[in-house]
Amino acid sequence: MKNIAILVIVIFLFPVSLWAADFGLILDQSAGAGGAVSGDPAADYEASLIPRFSFLLGDPSNQSFGELIITAGITAGYENEFYCIPDLLRTELSWRFGRVQITAGRMEYTAPFAYAAEGLFDGFQFAYNGPAGIFSVGTWYTGLLNKKKANIIMTEEETSSYYTAVDYDNFSGTYFASKRMITALGWEHPALAKLLRTQLAVIAQTDLNGGEDHLHSQYVTAKIGIPVNRFFFELSGAVELEEIDNDFNIGLAGELGAFWDLPAAFSSRLSFTGYYSSGKTASGSLAAFTPVTAKFYGNILGAKPSGISVFSLDYTARLYKTFSIDLTSSYFIRNDLGTYAGYPADRENNDGYFLGNEFFAQLTWSPFSDLQIIPGGGIFLPSMGNAAPGRKPQWRIELAAVLSLY
Repeated sequence: MKNIAILVIVIFLFPVSLWAADFGLILDQSAGAGGAVSGDPAADYEASLIPRFSFLLGDPSNQSFGELIITAGITAGYENEFYCIPDLLRTELSWRFGRVQITAGRMEYTAPFAYAAEGLFDGFQFAYNGPAGIFSVGTWYTGLLNKKKANIIMTEEETSSYYTAVDYDNFSGTYFASKRMITALGWEHPALAKLLRTQLAVIAQTDLNGGEDHLHSQYVTAKIGIPVNRFFFELSGAVELEEIDNDFNIGLAGELGAFWDLPAAFSSRLSFTGYYSSGKTASGSLAAFTPVTAKFYGNILGAKPSGISVFSLDYTARLYKTFSIDLTSSYFIRNDLGTYAGYPADRENNDGYFLGNEFFAQLTWSPFSDLQIIPGGGIFLPSMGNAAPGRKPQWRIELAAVLSLY
């Protein structure tokens, strides 16, 4: 009986001893306000408490060792109404066998073209790091993810579900993301031909929601980076093959980036990026690019990356060891008149392609290594376009604070 009691105590104390190996706690808070100029502003607030635990399994100096990571969180806030949402974040077990690594659990995956798929997914991944580069294969399921973190809005039904508030009386029907299976084959090389940073991946997505309408899609994605002295050039893109109710369409998307580390007394960079995604055409098989996960474009406009082009100029500078600044100007263009239907597009005068320009500035102050205070703000000007030049500008200011405890 005494041995059983000792065993029970050990079982309960074992997780505590693991937490002592490496434990972190992050408190992330943000408050903001914004709206139309001369209108009543809308305010929002959100706070997330995120504990993180990691533990090494085995000896890293040997050929075989692993790592266990558990990250959870709870988010509370207010936006029109109060909400409180729990979440299981990155939680994975990985093991290395020489050049091979196997990972299982809730892990991060980013496609070479991040606008195709990026985020947390549940499943398995196998990777081999050899002389010819890193080869990987992974399979994941999305139906157990928090819909607000997964950002899967491929169809109108999923978009409606995404913007529906979580209802604890119908938790399973309002919390979880769309049910989809994702498989990816990938390869990357840090210096192909001693110069090119190359990534390739073929991704297949299968709709498991079981409705009458289904959307399956496959993507060929790639990214190439070229460093040249103080410059770095990057080109990434995706070709999508989309199946909707036995109709096949093709979607295209890509991004070009040029980055210049300025020869200044302090660390600073000037960046230009151009993004394009196909929209609908009146005839033919070219359709709007539909990513697995939506990576919204713009701090104020927040445009879904389908059927738009965005040209951005960004300046970042670390003016002091605890203080940095980021200034961004982004111009938005519709590539067709049907895919993008959000602000500031005017349905009554829906014949303009140029949406307008967004200006945004953000400061980062780190008085201590474990604290960041980030104020920011900006404005979107429809008057700089022809889609709806008479619409009122939209503005937003925000303040974030991130406290990390280890």
